[in-house]
Amino acid sequence: MTSIDKVGVGCLIYSTSTGRYLFLLRDGAKYGGTWGLVGGKAEDGERPTVTLYREISEEIGVDLSSNKTIPIETFTSPNRRFTYHTFVISVTDEFVPILNGEHRGYCWVKLEDHPRPLHPGVWRTFKFKDVVGKLLTLEKLL
Repeated sequence: MTSIDKVGVGCLIYSTSTGRYLFLLRDGAKYGGTWGLVGGKAEDGERPTVTLYREISEEIGVDLSSNKTIPIETFTSPNRRFTYHTFVISVTDEFVPILNGEHRGYCWVKLEDHPRPLHPGVWRTFKFKDVVGKLLTLEKLL
């Protein structure tokens, strides 16, 4: 059996007061100009939630480690060498993120109004009706 070589995480941040999600506009050569989520790759031995909170702090300058964090999907590549964990974190109010050099813009939008073009990984996730269904169900519970 092949071991997992790389672990990544991504997070939809959901404002309960507006019903909108935070999307980030990527900068740089790799997928620049596409819209995605806060997230990134795990460092050696790092648990997915630890990676998630570190990436949130680095990319948007906030500490959300005490906010409700809900796992919604784990994708494993066909060769089983990469896994990607997607989470939702709820916040009460929208905020202005302090972007690092990985992103050049942001927006808060309803899920059905998500910006385009989406990062390929986010696009793949949104194509799964069960993931979108989970998000819509979570909106009612948060």
